[in-house]
Formats: sequence, structure tokens, C-alpha cells
Amino acid sequence: MIMIDVENAQKHLMDILNQATQGEEIIITRHDGSTFKLVPVHMPVPIFGSAAGLIKMNDDFDEPLDEFEDYYR
Repeated sequence: MIMIDVENAQKHLMDILNQATQGEEIIITRHDGSTFKLVPVHMPVPIFGSAAGLIKMNDDFDEPLDEFEDYYR
């Protein structure tokens, strides 16, 4: 675990981001006593076609709705 104050974190931002990416726990402290934990967030990469078969569309999907019959010309 690495503890660093905000001023030094600003100066060495790329270094601490690289360390967090490597799995190092980074704690950033502020002069008022507040502390923050910097951790990497792993966003899932969407896979094309992964939702195939999950969505069903009715055969009459694009048919006119009876409620709007007055608006047809």
C-alpha cells in the first residue's frame, strides 16, 4: 500500500496510475484528513452478438396501431 498526499499525487499522477494498474493499492490523503483509495476499474468489453436470442420482436411490430387510426391518411 502506498500513501501519498494530494500535492505529490498531482506531480506523480502517471506513476501512481501505473502502480494502481499493476494492482498496488494507492491511498491519497488531503490536508483536511480526507483519504481516498485509488483502484483500477475493469470495464467489460462487449462481445458482438452476445445478446443473440435474448430479444424477441413480435411479427406485427411494424403494423399500424389502432389507437392512431385517426391520424392515417
